[in-house]
This record gives sequence, C-alpha cells and structure tokens, in this order.
Amino acid sequence: MRRLAALALLLAVVPLAGTARADVFQVVAAGTPSTLPGLAPNPSLSVPDSLSTPPAVPEQLSYSQLLGLWQQAGAAYGIPWQVLAAINKVESNWGRNMGPSSAGAIGWMQFMPSTWLRWGVDANGDGVADPWNASDAIYSAARYLAAAGGATDLYRAVYAYNHADWYVNEVLSLANLYGGSSSTFAFSLDRMQVNLDAARSELAHTGDLLIAAQKILQRESRNVARWQALAAKAPLLSDQLAFQQQAGHAAERRDAATGRIAGLRSRLATQERELQRAQQASAGASFDPAASQLLGAPSYSGGYVFPVGGGPGVVSASHTHHDYPAVDIAAPMGSPLYALANAVVLRSWTVPDPRCGIGFTLRAFDGQVWTYCHMSVLDANVVPGATLTAGEQVGLVGATGDATGPHLHLQLQPPTQWPQQEAWFESFAGKAFTWSDADPSPGGRALAFAPAASAEAPVFQVLPPQDPSPAVVYFSHSGA
Repeated sequence: MRRLAALALLLAVVPLAGTARADVFQVVAAGTPSTLPGLAPNPSLSVPDSLSTPPAVPEQLSYSQLLGLWQQAGAAYGIPWQVLAAINKVESNWGRNMGPSSAGAIGWMQFMPSTWLRWGVDANGDGVADPWNASDAIYSAARYLAAAGGATDLYRAVYAYNHADWYVNEVLSLANLYGGSSSTFAFSLDRMQVNLDAARSELAHTGDLLIAAQKILQRESRNVARWQALAAKAPLLSDQLAFQQQAGHAAERRDAATGRIAGLRSRLATQERELQRAQQASAGASFDPAASQLLGAPSYSGGYVFPVGGGPGVVSASHTHHDYPAVDIAAPMGSPLYALANAVVLRSWTVPDPRCGIGFTLRAFDGQVWTYCHMSVLDANVVPGATLTAGEQVGLVGATGDATGPHLHLQLQPPTQWPQQEAWFESFAGKAFTWSDADPSPGGRALAFAPAASAEAPVFQVLPPQDPSPAVVYFSHSGA
C-alpha cells in the first residue's frame, strides 16, 4: 500500500551511541509526483539501456533544488528529509562522485543495480527509472528506507541500506546535525568541505609537480656533468664542441627545472596558507563529531590520534602488510595526515626516497618510534627536533616512492610489532577507518595477523649521507 506523509508527521531518531538525546525530525509536506509505487518490490522496471554507465554529462543540481527533492521524497514515503540528505552526502557527496564504485554501486544514492531493479522509482515521470537522475534516485532511496521500516526505526532502515554500524552512526549523526540547525547549515557545511577538499587537492597536485621538476633537475644535472666530462676527455676539437653543445642543452633544461622548482615552491607556500585559512574557517564546525569526518578533522582516543583523516567511509586498513609488521592506510589522494601522538620529529625528508617517498620519523610520548611514508606533501613545520601535538597536521596522503596508490605506510622502528595490534589503533576501527580484510560473513571477525618479523630484520635502514643532504630512510618489501 502506498504510504503518504501527514502534514506534520514527527519521527523520533534512535539515539546514537555517545549522544544524550533523541533528536526529532519533522517530515515536511511538499508536492510529490501524482503516482508513486508502494512498498512492495517492483515486479518489473523500465531502466536505461546501460544501467551502470554514467551519462556523458552527469546531472548536477543546486542545494535549493536538492533540498526540495529531499523534502518531497521524504514527505512521500514518511522519511525525514535530513536522513535522505545525509545518505546523499555520504554516498555520492551530493552527486559529485556517482561511481560506479569499486563494488558496482551507481548514481546519486549509490544503489547496486540488482537493488535498483527491485526498488527504483520513475519519480520524474519520463518513463524510465534512472539512478543517475537525482529525482528518481532520491525518491527510490526514500521508498527503500520506508520498506525497511524507516517510519518507526530509522537505525534499522539505514542499516538495511548499508550493513555497517559505522555507516548508520555516520548517517544519523549527520542527519541530527542537519536537523538541529536551519536547513541552510547543511549547505554551509558542504561549502566548508568543498573548500577544504579543493585546497588539499591543489596542494597535493602541486606537490606532484614539484617532485617531477626535482627529478628533471637531478637528471639534467647528471647529464651536464656527463657531457662536460666527455668534452674534457675528447681528443678532437670537433668532438669537444659537440659534447659541449650537448652539455649546454642539458644546462638549459636544468636551469628551466630550477626556475620551475622555485615557482612551484612559491605556489606551494601560497596554497598552504589557503589551506590554513580553509581549516580555520571550518574549525568551529569540526568539533561536532558528525561534521568532523566530512571535514577530515582528526579523531582522538585517549592520548592518540588516528593518523589519517576522513572517517571510515573513505579510510581503510588491512591487518597485514607483506611479510613484516606495518600497516597501509588507504585514503584518497590529498587526505590530511596528523601526528598520532604528542611527539618529537627525529628525521624528515621532502625529496622522495625511492622506497618510502616523502615522509618523516617521530618519537611519541611513550617512547615508541614511528615512520610515515608515501606522503604527497610534508608540512614545513615537520623538521628534525620539532615538537608535534597529537592531532597536529603533518601533511597529506600521497603515492610517492614505491606505492601503487594513495595511502599512508605506517610502521614502528624497529618493526617488531604490528601497528594494527596496538590498542589505540584498534580503538579507531569503525570510527576513523574500516578494516579492508574483515570476514564478510554475518558476525565474522577480522582476519588473523601474519607472523611478525624479527627485530633482526628491520624494514627501514638509515643510510649515512654521501653528500650534504640529510640521511633518508629506506624500506624493502622483503624486510631485508
């Protein structure tokens, strides 16, 4: 039977863990399509010819347009609009990242194709139920939540949408935040996130350009020296002139790279200031747990901070790393990195090491020594001898050095203990990150750890410098 909302239907949200109140959302009555399917699965559905292929020009709507859709769809199926807005934010960032995801989820509300066939709605009346159309997708999500019991138990309904407690907590916390403020606060928070993401992305991109220019400088400096050496040894004047000409061309490329590096460093400094301004503008909102994950703020537990920001929706880690104790924490390029505890910097390097890339080593307040690797940018304040406060930003996630994708490589020095087995690390599971290798069966547990490497097989080795540059830290996959 089709369920239409009353003019002022109030639905109580199940209290979230750690909250002291049960917020109440109002279902806003609004105009709805004249005909909508009820809460029984579709017997059949007309869909686009290629359901999993995004349109050439993805649909983008303004906040006011989306707000109207959330409110109308929520009223049609008795679901608070704030919950639809939160799911829309978590799933596709309000249409900015519609997939297909790695799991195959598609469109504005990230439905799996098989689920879409059962619950998709042709809300705009064009004869096709299209997950890439905002109206169809948002109404379909409202219908799915209602069929899962959302009118009386939102926690249960959101859990049906994504079977993870962290997901339900994130969605309902964000919905609480939207519900406790004016409808424009959701837009303000979105602007903060967009500005932060843009600043981080631009900074990471400039870091990549700087690394490329440094490689050119190193290569052409070697070429200049090589051609000059050949010219000095050539017995014939003609050969000397030819080699000197090649040295001159290499010198031009070297000097161009030097100039480009100076320009990129200046740009990097400007972008770092822009990021600081964006962080300052969002500082107040970042204290709210629901907003903090959207803004990539640090997560705290006791005296520790999870080193990668972004939350369990985008940050993941596995229980093993090759054949030695370490953890790879996967996150989008440019995600913020934080000092995991009050600490002192022992070493740092901004020229990528062939293995570790850009990184640094710190000694935490408890005496443990940690190394960060594969960063795209290292903050200027992270220098040997510097004191870091837990949660202080130290740089951005990257893929420098021997890395197959953006992530933070984190390990103890010496590598005798898996970081994942540390109590502080495990306390962040489902709060700051998700396990990427958990047993997917109902009630399944995380997979077992691989054997730890011995202290006699260090993964990192500090090599003495052969030039005035500081020592760098190398690591190998074998642990040798």
